[in-house]
Formats: sequence, structure tokens, C-alpha cells
Amino acid sequence: MLMSLSSMNCWRHSKNIRLRSKLDIENVAEEFSCWQRYGRNLSESSSVGWGGGVDRAGESTASGNKYGWQWYEDPRLDCLGYRSIFPSDATPPLVEADKKTDESNYLLWRLEHGVAEGSAEIPKGEAIPLEYNFVGLNAISFDKGCYVGQELIARTHHRGVIRKRLVPLRFIDSNGKEVNQKIAAGAEVVESGTGKKIGAISTALGSRGMGVMRVEEGFKASTELIVNGSEDVKVEVIRPTWWPVEWFQQDQSGLTWGDPTTVVNRLFPTGPRHSTYSYHLRQPGWPTRVEPAGSVLDLVLNYL
Repeated sequence: MLMSLSSMNCWRHSKNIRLRSKLDIENVAEEFSCWQRYGRNLSESSSVGWGGGVDRAGESTASGNKYGWQWYEDPRLDCLGYRSIFPSDATPPLVEADKKTDESNYLLWRLEHGVAEGSAEIPKGEAIPLEYNFVGLNAISFDKGCYVGQELIARTHHRGVIRKRLVPLRFIDSNGKEVNQKIAAGAEVVESGTGKKIGAISTALGSRGMGVMRVEEGFKASTELIVNGSEDVKVEVIRPTWWPVEWFQQDQSGLTWGDPTTVVNRLFPTGPRHSTYSYHLRQPGWPTRVEPAGSVLDLVLNYL
């Protein structure tokens, strides 16, 4: 299932890589619609799922029409509920008329949980998967390959620190009340006193939004954030409840850089490769260069 902005590009790309395969690829976007059933305490949670997780006894409740189409758990987060593709001229099962809503409410639900979708929110060729929390959304496998950028992504995940992440945002006034002000995507979030850039807003609707922010500064209680150019609009960074604890704590862990052994062990966890090292530090963060004496080894790390 793709966002409308991406479906045509995907269709064209699929036709190009088909090569000599006996396969017909058609664009049927007008014939089918993607539906999302979300919310808390959905009654059919035990009847819908992926593969072996499906309760066959309750499957009729989940599919329930002549087409036999079925809801499936959203693989990203439990709070996103279920999604599936249904014929455009058919009403999906389990959709009550009084609970059908428009897409803006689903967008607000995603904003509150910090989940981005589509190329408008995840810029093609620019977004870094780890900064958009793909690991926590079941979107990256570290057991499979190969794909472009796999080595860098895996190395950063296992050894690096993610300084910036996509987070939910709330827009408030000086009294802490939510403000419904139109804020353009791409607007910068800065510290009110210094003007230092902390991040940028990727999506906003009403008093809610999300953006890629520097984690350490964003969650610091003493830091007041504002929308650049709109000093009256304060920005509150919210930690999603589904985040693993280590995401929030990793920037507070730090290292003692006075001892070269600390640097070596961080870079080479299996043990030093040489007995003598000269090292140069770039504060704050990782060393820019670590080289054994009398060797040409020169590791340049760009984790920041």
C-alpha cells in the first residue's frame, strides 16, 4: 500500500525492472482504496492478524463480505490498528457509519504517536531511516541484505548514537494553551534565547505536528523552543510512549574521553588492535581520527 504521491512512480519502476518476466503490471489505483481502522480497544483484536496470528474462528467477522477481503494488523505499531485494501465500491467489514471519519483525524492520530508516512513526510533521498525511527516501526531488518546504505545503517545502529529523531510536537502559547496556527512544513524550531536550530517541522495540523529534532536539546526541561519567525508559538517536544527506553537515555550516557583506552574500546569492542594509539578528539562526540602508532590506519567517523 502506497501513498498516492508514490504509487505512480512505483508502478513505472516495477515495469522497468520486470525485464523478461511473464508478468503484467497494471495500475488499479482507481479500483481499490486503502482503509485504516485505528483506535483503542478494538473488539476484533483477537480475530485479525498476520499469517499464523489469525484466529480462524473469528475470521468471518474480519472479512465478512462477498469479496473475502480481510483486515490485517498494521505491522508498525499496535496503536495504529488495522489496515487493508478493499474495492472502492464496497464498504469494508467492521466499519460502522457513525465511526467513519476523514483522513485528517487519522493524520492527527499519527502526529500524536510520531509516525510518518509517504514521501511528503519522509523525503525521498534525504531521510535517514534511523532518524525516522524505522527500527522501532518494524521497517528495517538487520538480518537481511543487501540494500543501498545497509553498511552505514547497520554500523550506526550497533555502534553509533542517533542524535536526531522524528518526534511528536505540540504548539502552545506562553500560558501553555494549545494554539491552532497554520505552520508550514520545513519551518525551523530554534532555542528562544540563542536562536540555535534544534530541528525542523515536517508536518503540522492544528496544534499538533512532528519534526526531526535533536534529542538532547529537545527533551531538556530548561530549553524553551519556538517556531523561527513566530516567537509567540512555543514548541513542546513529546516522547512517544512506544519508544524503547534506550532511545531516550543514549544521549545521557556519554563517555570519558580523557583515556585513550575508552576510545579504542568504543571503536573496537573486541579489543585493541595495537598496543599504542595516538588519537584526536572532536568535542562533543566521537573521535574524528584514531590511528595506531607507525601505521597508516586512519578511521574517519562521521556519526554527527
